[in-house]
Amino acid sequence: MFSIDEFPGRTINVEGKNYLYFGGTSYLGLQTNTEFQSIFIANVKKYGTAYSASRKSNIQISVFDEIEAYLSNIVGSEACITMSSGYLAGQLVCDYFSDADYKLYYAPNTHSAVLRRNQKVYDNWQELRGDILLNRDKIPVLFLDSIDFSGFNFPNYELLKTLPLKNIILVVDDSHGIGITGINGGGSFQFLQSLYPKELIVSCSLGKGFGIQAGAIFSTNAFIRNIKETQFFGGASPAMPAAIATIKQGQQIIQEKRKILAENTSLFLKNLPNSSILQSSKGHPTFSFKNELLVSQLLDNGIIVTNFRYPTENDALMSRIVLSAAHTENDILHLCNTIKAFPI
Repeated sequence: MFSIDEFPGRTINVEGKNYLYFGGTSYLGLQTNTEFQSIFIANVKKYGTAYSASRKSNIQISVFDEIEAYLSNIVGSEACITMSSGYLAGQLVCDYFSDADYKLYYAPNTHSAVLRRNQKVYDNWQELRGDILLNRDKIPVLFLDSIDFSGFNFPNYELLKTLPLKNIILVVDDSHGIGITGINGGGSFQFLQSLYPKELIVSCSLGKGFGIQAGAIFSTNAFIRNIKETQFFGGASPAMPAAIATIKQGQQIIQEKRKILAENTSLFLKNLPNSSILQSSKGHPTFSFKNELLVSQLLDNGIIVTNFRYPTENDALMSRIVLSAAHTENDILHLCNTIKAFPI
């Protein structure tokens, strides 16, 4: 574990030494981008540092409806609501389906943001499919991550296609996809909708692809209306208005950074075409691995990557190389050369 005193950008300083940082989830590098920060700061002056009131209040700030309509248009959904975090958005959806009419199923590698306590997360899709087919009494609700870092879901969702989706309500956490994958950063919603599930709900964090602290839920007008009437939604403080306003006002910066990220990913793959030690999903800038010795090799060459147990100390070790729009060409090439020098 490394202790630092500022947000990690493309580099971090640990005990007086600078390292290249290929970790975290700041895919577009927005959090440390000065232009993006300037927009955010201007919005803080307009909207304040927080809005600690219910969205059901008799005083309504119009920016929520404006940005939710904007996000719906990007994603391709009928409607959207924002929350203060992606985790809270996921738990709201879980809470909505936690009654006797529904049977909840969790695909392999599903994130805890959409996980209910004591629910079973399946180890393999074959067992999951068998249990769903055996269910005759309740409406099945399947939870999964779009980017599960195994390569099984995004971009083609081949295992998902083997299920009788017309009978299944599909809830997808797209936290690592929204803002960077899909058409104009719209994530997986439109592709998943083309598979014709019984109903589709996508929840996500907006902190990874859009660089601000908030979460969102995308679905039909009817579902979003129902969610808005819950005690869960009405009792929670909303996302920071200044933060969500920055998404739309910073759209040009976001588009430019998305293009740079794609170029960096292409450069990485071009210079490391056949690395058998890395696992990835096509079109996503993350590369997972299991060899702990690679972490040491990278560190010895001035590179720090994601490497910790997540979400608890009892869970599997997560080792991941993460590219961002903040990295330079020289950063990428140094990373590639270090990996190529690793004895497989």
